[in-house]
Amino acid sequence: MSVLRAAPLGCGAYLPERVVENAAFAQRLDTSDEWIVARTGIRRRHFAAEGELTSDLAIAAARRALADAGIEGSAVDAIILATSTPDHTFPSTATKVQHALGAGGFAFDIQAVCAGFVFALATADALIRGGQARTVLVIGAETFSRILDWEDRGTCVLFGDGAGALVLTATFGDGGPQDRGVLATCLHSEGAHRDILHVDGGPSSTQTTGKLRMMGREVFKHAVHKLAEVAEETMAKADVRPEDIDWVVPHQANIRIIESTAKRAGVAMEKVIVTVEDHGNTSAASIPLALSRAVGDGRIRRGDLLLMEAIGGGLAWGGAILRW
Repeated sequence: MSVLRAAPLGCGAYLPERVVENAAFAQRLDTSDEWIVARTGIRRRHFAAEGELTSDLAIAAARRALADAGIEGSAVDAIILATSTPDHTFPSTATKVQHALGAGGFAFDIQAVCAGFVFALATADALIRGGQARTVLVIGAETFSRILDWEDRGTCVLFGDGAGALVLTATFGDGGPQDRGVLATCLHSEGAHRDILHVDGGPSSTQTTGKLRMMGREVFKHAVHKLAEVAEETMAKADVRPEDIDWVVPHQANIRIIESTAKRAGVAMEKVIVTVEDHGNTSAASIPLALSRAVGDGRIRRGDLLLMEAIGGGLAWGGAILRW
């Protein structure tokens, strides 16, 4: 039976020019390069320049993804931008990207914090399978440096800025796990734990942007359990096993979370794409940034089976199985 699938055409990424090493934090906070690396695996991150907006990062990554796909912006009929750091309260940052690329159709933002790219991917898949769009540009872009408390060593050393993009287009498959494209997605949220990772501001509550607040140990505990669980759930939905997975492309938050999740999911670390050392936690941008690096250096090849999983504030978490 012929089944409509959302298949990848190309991907791209963009990182701001400014690179900040761990040593920069050690000069003004009670921390060190050794402390940060041991607990997170992060050595450096990129921060947007003054006046460089989330839309600027998203547009740059999108243009590279379109070039990789071999299409023009006019061929895109939907743009979904995952971000928790939009340029403005409204209009959506996605519409700025749409205008810059000369794309038609429609564009909107989606907000699921670090799980945003997986939520956007699942939405794009549904739009394509439902016939609402044929070619969809999915973007994760963040400027988390704008919402950090620079006196809080438990959070400000963790995050970075960046953007990644993926072009998906409608194609037909046989309906089995050997098809190219998105094979399965699973999404979850649990508002009871919203306080362990949140921003303490907003238009309705404080009329300010606010700063990021996190209870690190609680987030770690939930992340390892929920990510391993959703990885198993998504593989079962796609009718694949851990040994079938060629690459895991996880949210890049913390190397210990990545290692623990891989172990619980039954996937060897040799199959896990890790970029947290160079990017830090770029929230919704972390999966497409890691994906673009691994595609660019030849590790991920056509036909490879990928497992993506992420968790963020909300709590919101999800997984996706995609054959490249």
